[in-house]
Amino acid sequence: MAPELFGAIHCAVPLLDMKRFNTLLAGASWMAEYGNPDTDDWDNFLHKYSPYHNIDINRESYPPILFTTSTKDDRVHPAHARKMVKKLWDLGEGKEWPVYYYENIEGGHGGAADAKQSAFMTSLAHDFMFDTLTKNAEKM
Repeated sequence: MAPELFGAIHCAVPLLDMKRFNTLLAGASWMAEYGNPDTDDWDNFLHKYSPYHNIDINRESYPPILFTTSTKDDRVHPAHARKMVKKLWDLGEGKEWPVYYYENIEGGHGGAADAKQSAFMTSLAHDFMFDTLTKNAEKM
C-alpha cells in the first residue's frame, strides 16, 4: 500500500472491513470470492488487504479522501464507510488526514435512486477530485 502515490481518493460504496463483511447484508454470499474471516482465511490473507485493519497510525499524512455511500445500499452496508471515516477521524486527530463523508439517504448500491441523484453524486466526486488535485498539484 502506497497512499503517497495518490493526490486524492474517492471511495464509493466501499467494502472495507474484511473481518466483519460476512455479517452485514449480502456479505455472507461473498465468502466464496473473498474468503471466510471466521476461519484461517483471516490470518492467511484477509487481514493483509482489509483497509479498515491496515491504517498506518504512524503516518503523518494521508491523501485527501472522500467516502460516499447510501443509507439504502442493500449489498454493501453503509457501516463500512461510516466506521472507516470514524476510525480515520479518531486516529488522524492532529495529523494531516483530510477525510470527507457523504451519505445519500436514498439510492441503492450505486449510491443514487434516479438520474438526478446520480448526476449529483458524480458531480460531487468530480468536484472533490478537481478541487483537491488542483490545490495540491504543487505537492505532488
